[in-house]
Amino acid sequence: MPAETFEFQVEARQLLQLMIHSVYSNKDVFLRELVSNASDALDKLRLESLRDDTLDADVSDLHIEIDVDKDARTLTVRDNGIGMSYDEVGQLIGTIANSGTAKFLQELREAKDGAGAEGLIGQFGVGFYSGFMVADEMTLVTRRAGESQGTRWTSRGEGTYTLDTVDDAPQGTSVTLHLKPADSENALHDYTSAWKIREIVKRYSDFITWPIRMVPEGAGEDGAAPAPETLNSMKALWARSRDEVSDEEYHELYKHISHDWREPLETIRLQAEGTFEYQSLLFVPSHAPHDLFTQNYRRGVQLYVKRVFIMDDCEALLPPYLRFVKGVVDAQDLSLNVSREILQQDRHIQLMQRRLTKKVLSSVKDMMTGAPDRYATFWREFGAVLKEGLVTDPDNRDALLAVSSFASTHADDEPTTLKAYVERMKDGQDDIYYMTGDSRQAIENSPHMEAFRARGIEVLLLTDPVDEVWADAVGEYEGKRLRSVAKGEIDLGTEGDEKTDEERERQSEEYAGLLGWMKEQLGEEIKDVRLSSRLTVSPACVVSDAHDLTPALEQMYRAMGQEVPPTKRILELNPDHQLVKGLNQAYTERADRTALTETADLLHGLAVLAEGGQPKDPARFVKLVADRLERTL
Repeated sequence: MPAETFEFQVEARQLLQLMIHSVYSNKDVFLRELVSNASDALDKLRLESLRDDTLDADVSDLHIEIDVDKDARTLTVRDNGIGMSYDEVGQLIGTIANSGTAKFLQELREAKDGAGAEGLIGQFGVGFYSGFMVADEMTLVTRRAGESQGTRWTSRGEGTYTLDTVDDAPQGTSVTLHLKPADSENALHDYTSAWKIREIVKRYSDFITWPIRMVPEGAGEDGAAPAPETLNSMKALWARSRDEVSDEEYHELYKHISHDWREPLETIRLQAEGTFEYQSLLFVPSHAPHDLFTQNYRRGVQLYVKRVFIMDDCEALLPPYLRFVKGVVDAQDLSLNVSREILQQDRHIQLMQRRLTKKVLSSVKDMMTGAPDRYATFWREFGAVLKEGLVTDPDNRDALLAVSSFASTHADDEPTTLKAYVERMKDGQDDIYYMTGDSRQAIENSPHMEAFRARGIEVLLLTDPVDEVWADAVGEYEGKRLRSVAKGEIDLGTEGDEKTDEERERQSEEYAGLLGWMKEQLGEEIKDVRLSSRLTVSPACVVSDAHDLTPALEQMYRAMGQEVPPTKRILELNPDHQLVKGLNQAYTERADRTALTETADLLHGLAVLAEGGQPKDPARFVKLVADRLERTL
């Protein structure tokens, strides 16, 4: 097949230019990325050969090889791993970040420092192109294990690349970098120097489980070519004692596993002994990935069996609400031929998941009490996903509640735990009050909050979509019921309330006629009309009945494809507001019913708008408002 030339898309060309012009603060990391890719290819071939006895592939000496040519100024990273077919090269190498390139570029430009840019590159899986920071041209030659024909990919990073077939390509992949001139301002280090290669491999890739070899410069004994030198120790960090491993080594393993080039927020070790032995080394990232809440997010940790890599994203080892955790689990008693389907049913895996989950949650608890700044970072980045467990994992609900914190009216910038909320509750207060909404500002300005603010009663301010679900699922904490301030009737007692029982009874009788008439007029849109005990300033608000779905929850279920019948709300009126008093007087004096009906519609529409909703007929509502304004001129 003759060589074909293809053009990168516009966004891909922009990305290449950013890579070429040094997004990384440390250019040495290009070699780490290429070695990491080679290691992944070897893992995949090892696994494929275990699962497919007919695979025609040589697995006798799997390794990574680094060759340098000072005269030609080239550096080659070669592996004899799984390799790629012609189509795979076009899909995986010929295009950059197939999905999300535009988002990547936007976030990359917004990154305030080099470390932030490096983290984004790792997240979007385009680290291969970091080679263009030190090279004018890159050539990739690859042959997939079991196939007879290879593929060559070449690009100078200027907007095009070529693809052609190769008949004599060895199994695996080699990437050759044609390095920039030594005097170039972009070539700060000599990457043809053996000592420099040793230094980079030792610093970033010492833990790689495959040998990384390099042929030293000069001649060996009797003038023969020198024997290849193995540059890495190949020691599994999770199998070594804590005293033998530095934090820097742990961090490099995390970066290798996660492709996130920032340091992790927390490192978690666990070694289980007894009838079922395994070691685990888990990491909590310091930043949430951009696609954490997307359907295609790849979750799970790497699974090894007796140091043999089995699978990359083992979802069975941690629950979905801990999907941000990265790391390695190495089991001693599983089959090397284990499949994802078998893992879902395996009793040992289920025991491991329970133990690992408890370990992660206890580590978060330790952060909360011993490193509040790190915990604050953790909750900001992962609190929303962790709260999913309050719904899906009742067995660990108490542990999850213990490490959860929420914004509240108690402080502007200090979140609170439920335990601290209960300790501050007023005498006679039996419930924990909360309100959900799109933002803190929207909740604080809601009419539902007026009586709570007037009485100084603390309210949790919940702004994540999952809050609508977990608060109902949890129900109570330490015997205190969780109650939405926007649902059901609220009885805040007599503290701060100047009305006597006689006055409230008198108002009920005084407004009975208006309430019944408005319920009849608005019957298609509301369930009931009643006087409010939660309003002190606004004329009206709409609330959900105690056991009804909120509008936000209805919308969430419909977005998931579940059909739910629309729920009618309750309209509450503030009997002390001049607008409501005037409406009641007009009704009592049998004023023009058309004008009364319009006022009732306006009052209901205003209440809907106040909670962020939309009147049923916005055009009619706008016309009614305009007509009323015109009459006031």
